[in-house]
Amino acid sequence: MIELTCSLEQLQDVCHAIADLLPEGGVVILRGDLAAGKTTLTQAFAKYLGLNEAVTSPTFSLQQCYGDRLFHYDIYNQGLDHFLSLGMLEELEREGYHLIEWGDESLERLLKTAGIPMITVVIDKADKNRRTYRIENA
Repeated sequence: MIELTCSLEQLQDVCHAIADLLPEGGVVILRGDLAAGKTTLTQAFAKYLGLNEAVTSPTFSLQQCYGDRLFHYDIYNQGLDHFLSLGMLEELEREGYHLIEWGDESLERLLKTAGIPMITVVIDKADKNRRTYRIENA
């Protein structure tokens, strides 16, 4: 496990750690309370990949695609069953990085069974301006 406590200006360190653990891409499950910084981390990761697109939360659209290497999902509102019923598991097999907000242990087990590489990033507020990122290689 890697643990980093950093400010917004230091998020590139977290992005670098993610890319080191998943150099060919894969799934990054993002966990944390509301407003912990899941979408903010995705925005930083897009910049890390050299993408200049505006990254927004996919809360109501389920999926956002940025370039051909970054895919962003939010399964909070609809849940994992709805996600799967739409055929989204096949989406996760596409080349690139798939950042999924609100993924749980059920999703982790499914990804392991499917042989899809993944890590989990748990985000906690350290103080007003910093977050702690626990990156776990599953």
